[in-house]
Amino acid sequence: MAEFIPVPPFDLVVFGATGDLSLRKLFPALLHRFLDGQIPAQSRIIGVARSDLDTESFRNMVRESRGKFSPNACVDEGKCEDFVRHVEYARVDASAPAEQWAALKDLLANGNGNVRIFYLSTAPSLFVTIAERLQETGLATANSRIVLEKPIGRDLASSRAINDGVGRVFDEQRTFRIDHYLGKETVQNLLVLRFANMMVEPVWSREHIDHVQITVAEELGVEGRADYYDKSGALRDMVQNHLLQLLCLVALESPNSMDADAIRTEKLKVLSALRRIGPMDVAGKTVRGQYRAGLVDGKPAPAYADEVGKPSRTETFVAIKAQVDNWRWAGVPFYLRTGKRMSARRSEIVVQFKDTPVPIFGANAGVPNRLVLRIQPDEGVRLWLNMKEPGPGGLRIKAAPLDLTFEDAFGVRYPDAYERLLMDVVRGNLALFMRRDEVDAAWKWADELLAAWDANGAEPYPYAAGSNGPTQSALLMDRDGRAWWDPD
Repeated sequence: MAEFIPVPPFDLVVFGATGDLSLRKLFPALLHRFLDGQIPAQSRIIGVARSDLDTESFRNMVRESRGKFSPNACVDEGKCEDFVRHVEYARVDASAPAEQWAALKDLLANGNGNVRIFYLSTAPSLFVTIAERLQETGLATANSRIVLEKPIGRDLASSRAINDGVGRVFDEQRTFRIDHYLGKETVQNLLVLRFANMMVEPVWSREHIDHVQITVAEELGVEGRADYYDKSGALRDMVQNHLLQLLCLVALESPNSMDADAIRTEKLKVLSALRRIGPMDVAGKTVRGQYRAGLVDGKPAPAYADEVGKPSRTETFVAIKAQVDNWRWAGVPFYLRTGKRMSARRSEIVVQFKDTPVPIFGANAGVPNRLVLRIQPDEGVRLWLNMKEPGPGGLRIKAAPLDLTFEDAFGVRYPDAYERLLMDVVRGNLALFMRRDEVDAAWKWADELLAAWDANGAEPYPYAAGSNGPTQSALLMDRDGRAWWDPD
């Protein structure tokens, strides 16, 4: 059974509290942690937004979000109401002058020494302004921390401007750049799998691994994010952060400890070794796509251009052949793939090992071993091995998985990513958050690829909603004699 250790009392201020992320993820996550006894009674949660609401109206929004996004969370309605009574609301325009922040100042006047956390679930363009207002109003105390949601900027220059501005108020040890993928159970288990099992680490290199695939596929389209997404696209929205972070955890060397900077320094080394993709390479190593109308889960889905209301060259799908130029990984391709309106919602890492050197079983030799780490929807690890198929009539080999599905293996509900990461912010544990130089290195790589696409000038390839991306994505693998892992 998981042991949930209470965190110190805290005051959490959520900017953008009436937005989708706050109501869909943050408040349900806090509710679960409260129900498991991790949040002390002295803690307060304060929603901040421009909406003309009072505290009771906002509490009703939180109640509704619980019913919509965590309908099975409460077996005890009394405890759920206890949580809601910890929630307060302050109407503040984040871009307004400091003198108009009185409502928030009044709520935080009696801090009682609590850890103070400011969670910025807003547009990145407001990050610096909010940090400056927190300083001007005296709310940014020595015991306060700030949480920045991705994306941090849209390129290296804007990212540096945001980090510079926020850094003038909050130093690096008090700045938590959140990527919720790093809080997922399977992602953290990747480190344990590699560095706590002696049978794994010796084969974790170019000597034994043929290639690595990282897929983050979504069934959803742009939904209510059309304006943001059309200015960003899949590379900025998913590859620069989520997929590169997953690549880092697959490829990093063993840190000396689980200290936050030890882990993040090893990730930085991977990003620094990531081969740049320039104009001469972009056509052969990348695929951009955009979904057209189709069927997703048997239901009609509109084309991307119809969802954003105009013709667009923004990519909703990206496939990339990436390479890490160091001794461990030289010659091992990392195939990255992400897209919207795909056949299924799934995120996974596939590590495919090399084939046996001598096929003593002839044509019936089975398939190369695969280690599949499923991040969502059903978190777990599967190791595909070749086994003799039972029965008489000759030796037949069939690939079968050793299956460790976390829910089945441990029989208990474990915290989702936001639950874990929010509690780590309260504890001051930076291990699962991105350091500034990591963000810079990722943007440097992404900026070169974006510039190469611009120089190339090619339109995104079309693919039907409900498919696994454009045909050119399969050809990217086929040219190397490989194929995407797309289980039924």
